[in-house]
Amino acid sequence: MADSLLFNPRTYDPAQFDPETRRLLRATVDWFEDRGKRRLIEDYRTRAWLADFLAFAAKEGLFATFLTPASAAGQEDQRWDTARIAALNEIFGFYGLDYWYAWQVTILGLGPVWQSDNAAARTRAAELLAQGEVFAFGLSEKTHGADIYSTDMLLTPDGNGGFSATGSKYYIGNGNAAGLVSVFGRRTDIEGPDGYVFFAADSRHSAYHLVKNVVDSSKYVSEFRLEDYPVGPDDVLHTGRAAFDAALNTVNVGKFNLCTASIGICEHAMYEAITHAHNRILYGRPVTAFPHVRRELADAYVRLVGMKLFSDRAVDYFRSASPDDRRYLLFNPMTKMKVTTEGEKVIDLMWDVIAAKGFEKDTYFAQAAVEIRGLPKLEGTVHVNLALILKFMRNHLLNPAEFAPVPTRLDAADDTFLFEQGPARGLGSVRFHDWRPAYDAYAAVPNVARFREQADALCEFVTTAAPDEKQSRDLDLLLAVGQLFALVVHGQLILEQARLTDLDEDVLDELFSVLVRDFSAYAIELHGKDSATEAQQNWALAAVRRPVVDEARSGRVWERVEALSGAYEMAP
Repeated sequence: MADSLLFNPRTYDPAQFDPETRRLLRATVDWFEDRGKRRLIEDYRTRAWLADFLAFAAKEGLFATFLTPASAAGQEDQRWDTARIAALNEIFGFYGLDYWYAWQVTILGLGPVWQSDNAAARTRAAELLAQGEVFAFGLSEKTHGADIYSTDMLLTPDGNGGFSATGSKYYIGNGNAAGLVSVFGRRTDIEGPDGYVFFAADSRHSAYHLVKNVVDSSKYVSEFRLEDYPVGPDDVLHTGRAAFDAALNTVNVGKFNLCTASIGICEHAMYEAITHAHNRILYGRPVTAFPHVRRELADAYVRLVGMKLFSDRAVDYFRSASPDDRRYLLFNPMTKMKVTTEGEKVIDLMWDVIAAKGFEKDTYFAQAAVEIRGLPKLEGTVHVNLALILKFMRNHLLNPAEFAPVPTRLDAADDTFLFEQGPARGLGSVRFHDWRPAYDAYAAVPNVARFREQADALCEFVTTAAPDEKQSRDLDLLLAVGQLFALVVHGQLILEQARLTDLDEDVLDELFSVLVRDFSAYAIELHGKDSATEAQQNWALAAVRRPVVDEARSGRVWERVEALSGAYEMAP
């Protein structure tokens, strides 16, 4: 029997979606399965450009259907629906991050367009999507990275209401093929933020010069240069502070996609790893008979389940966001930072078990082990997102507000607010619902109760031993605190989704035994920080807990893991 918690192409039926969404998701799975594992791996190893994949997507209208908001739609099923976008992220991750990347940077390139009031640019984008074109997001630069305050893409007024743009961009996915590149720059005649401009460029224009692919991969992560590129009024997407906000709000939309891509990678790798380990005999026994192997694979499994539960629940808050409900601004960097780093742990646990097998060229695992590293480092590093998460800690833990319950959001609706987020500021004023009821609902689950003790201890830390003014400038110490807070938020949304989906309590208990260990490890890390005060050191040691051990529970969870052996293998 297939594990209902994991994506399995053999049994996949996204019945929760409308008929056209189901058709497209299933058609995408079938396209990959029909190509087979040998072709999938060969294309990855030879760094082949994704022309056949993009031809498939164009033929099916995949990107146009999923990435055209209803306000620009030319067909009934076109909308921006985060739930089905998340499902497609998972499928792309399952088969290879190169496919996901072309889609991801298309999403980023579309962000400034769909936030724009420029009707001509919006119409052009919808037409390009209908033609099967991809898009790009021209923000980063070689010298400044994503420091958009310091852009050297310069726009000189041409005297006719337009500009001439000159400058370089770096780390720009799809820069070799994009029908529209959303480019961030600044005017030469206006100082400060009022001089920012987002404009649309075409990679096929003669003033657009493709320099190179900066990575050794099928992903085309380009460097390009504009030389006196003509920017007309119909090309201008945003000006002034609105251009700055469009950049940050686009990243808000795009970075959410990293979590479900990470999940897909881990799922495919898990089928391979467990099947290999369970069928490999060492010293007369299957590798999975060894206690340390069972622990590592079981930990990997429950961590992966936690990644899925958190990400699925985060979709609901993303889709339900409004000017009065900006809770997504916490859950979004959590998906990017926490879920993707959990993905690294999942791969590492399995790699410790399968060892040399993880290097073999005919495995998906070999590319998974490489690609899983990239996701925590895209759309802002782990450190950047941890620092962002910390801005919400006090309000989330200590100052809850009343909100109507957020339901599961699988409805076929257009997520209009994502392109109407407004000014990217005021994070310290964002309020949250009380996190405690999610934990209270599972108080009878031993390791949930044990972890709740640690969460309550963190509230005590914030009120009695929080970093002082000097320590607030010590990012090394603050990041350790951020990891502790992230675990509480991670656990909260896992528990909310567990309740909504009636998750098996054995799996939940085993998952929280892992989170108890994680919290203890981060507390010890905080204890060892150079600038930690005596009070903080004492608190850290007092917050350490041992998980509640239950051999019968662990045995039942192991049976679920063991059943994954042979549950899926991609056709040759």
